[in-house]
Amino acid sequence: MEEQSVREIIKATERVRAFVVVTLSALTLFLIVGAIGGLKSYRYIGSGVAASNTINVSGEGEVFAVPDTATFSVSVIETAKDVTTAQTAAVKKGNDIVAYLKSQGINEKDIQTTDYSVNPQYEYTQGVCPSSGYCPPGRQVLTGFQVSETLTVKVRDTTKAGTLLSGVGTRGASNVSGLSFTIADEDLLKAQARDKAIAQAKAKAEVLAKSLGVNIVRVVGFNENDGDRIYYAKTMALGMGGADSAAAPAPEIQTGQNKITSNVNITYEIR
Repeated sequence: MEEQSVREIIKATERVRAFVVVTLSALTLFLIVGAIGGLKSYRYIGSGVAASNTINVSGEGEVFAVPDTATFSVSVIETAKDVTTAQTAAVKKGNDIVAYLKSQGINEKDIQTTDYSVNPQYEYTQGVCPSSGYCPPGRQVLTGFQVSETLTVKVRDTTKAGTLLSGVGTRGASNVSGLSFTIADEDLLKAQARDKAIAQAKAKAEVLAKSLGVNIVRVVGFNENDGDRIYYAKTMALGMGGADSAAAPAPEIQTGQNKITSNVNITYEIR
């Protein structure tokens, strides 16, 4: 009798244990399904919502600023019968230009060699054709070598740009070109232009929502296009006469101002 009672107690305990396990499993499954559903319902900006519940607006922002950095290229070109002579002349003039730039306060990191080339020079000669019969073809004749070196110079004080353009010319520069003006800390200006674009888009959305008789709930999509940088200061090219020419007066450089634009598209959920 006592043995049968013990067996019944054991069976009852096992039934209770099985019920607890099943209950806990079901509860765990319910929590997992709920968590997955919650993640799916969470929306990130740009993920989009139902098209019937959104409006899309655009905005543009502009910021104007005076450039604080000038950049230009200066080239030295030398031609001689042999490579060594041409290279020697080009290297001397190039070194003189670099030394001059450094003496004017240009940092070494702002002077970069962007091209160095050696090219053979040829002349085409036509064979003498007899009055009748076969006419021999022309041929190329090597006449020498041309060595060219190009430096790109960054000037962080734009008031010196004109003086430097004139100065490199008196030290053997063959060509000065590509003068342009930029702004060192352009990221700050981009942010300002973006803020203006967003404010304009938001104002448009509020007017549109009022006209439609709906309420704006939240932003569900955002896209930005920085647009083109407009540089009002024109580039220029100056042909130089070389070191033996008389020193030319320094050109008066006008930096003008640059325009930075931002274009945004914003999608709002409405209700």
